[in-house]
Amino acid sequence: MLNVFDKLIEKAKHTNKRLVLTETEDERVLSAAETAGEMDLCKVILLGKESELKSHFSAKALENITFVDVEEENETYTKYVNLLVELRKAKGMTEEKARQEIKNKLVYSMLMVKSGDADGVVSGAITHTADVLRPAFQIVKVKPGVSKVSSVFIMESPNEKYGDNGFLIFADCGVNPNPTDEDLAEIAILSSETARTICGMDPKVAMLTYSTKSGDEMKDENVCKVKRAVEILKTKAPELQVDGELQADAALVESVAKLKAPGSKVAGHANVLIFPDLNAGNIAYKLVQRLAGVKAVGPVLQGLNSPVNDLSRGTSADEIVLCMAITALQVAGK
Repeated sequence: MLNVFDKLIEKAKHTNKRLVLTETEDERVLSAAETAGEMDLCKVILLGKESELKSHFSAKALENITFVDVEEENETYTKYVNLLVELRKAKGMTEEKARQEIKNKLVYSMLMVKSGDADGVVSGAITHTADVLRPAFQIVKVKPGVSKVSSVFIMESPNEKYGDNGFLIFADCGVNPNPTDEDLAEIAILSSETARTICGMDPKVAMLTYSTKSGDEMKDENVCKVKRAVEILKTKAPELQVDGELQADAALVESVAKLKAPGSKVAGHANVLIFPDLNAGNIAYKLVQRLAGVKAVGPVLQGLNSPVNDLSRGTSADEIVLCMAITALQVAGK
C-alpha cells in the first residue's frame, strides 16, 4: 500500500514539468536527479558542465536530464543579462553587474523560470535559506494579492490517528520570524490552498498558541494577535474551517478538545497547524521530526509567481525527490 508521500510522487509522475537543481556539486542532489530521471518524475535541468556530470547517470535517467553551463556566454546568456538589467535597473543593475551575477547558479535558475525556460527551482541542500529566497523575491517575485511569501512543512506521522491519517501541514516554520495578525491570516489561507491542491486534504486549520479559548481577560499580545487573526479569517475566508486560539493538544486530540474547546468543528481534528511565530514553528517541526520519527518535507514556499523550494541542509536524496514532486504539483496546480 502506498503511503501519502508515495502517492504524491505517483501524482507528479509524467507531469513533464521542468525543474532546475542548482547544487550539482552535492552527491545527494545528483542521486535525487538520477532517481527523478529514472522514474519519469519530471524534466530535470542540472546547472553544471555536462562533461563533468554526465557519467553520474544511467541512460534511462539521461532521457529526462538536461545540463546547462551557466558560464557559457551564448544567446541565452545574453537574454538573461538583459532580463536581469530590466528587472533590477531601479536598484542600480548594470549590464556589467548582471554579467557577473548570472554566473551565480541561483540567480541563473530564477532567470530561467522568469523567462519561461523552466517551471520551478529546488535548492538549499548546501545553501542558506536567505540565499535561496533573496533572488526568488528579486526575480520570480511575489504573486499579486500576496503580501509575503511563507512556507509549510508537510509532515507524515507513523501514528495515523492525528491530522489527515497522519498527514499534517505545519506553517510557517521557515520564513517569517514575527508575523502580524494579518500575516497569520494570509499564512493560514495559503497553507490551506497548499493542503488542498498538493496533498488532496480537506483543510481544518488550527491557529496555535499556548492557551485555548481564553476570555477577554487575556491581555498577552502574543495570544491576542492569534485571536485577531481568527477574526480576520472569518471575514477574508468565511468558507475556511478554522478555529483558535488553540493549544496543540486541543487542536489534535479529540478527548482534549472536548474538554478545552467543546463544540469546535476543528479542535481535535486539525490537519493544518499555524504557529504564532517562527521560533515556535521551527522548534516544533524539528522536535517532532527527530523525537517522533515523523517525516518532514520542506520548507515548501508559497506565494511566489512560480514555485521555488528551499531544502533543509540536513536533507536526504529521497527528501529532495519528494520536494521535486511537490514542486511539480505546485506548477501543475498554478
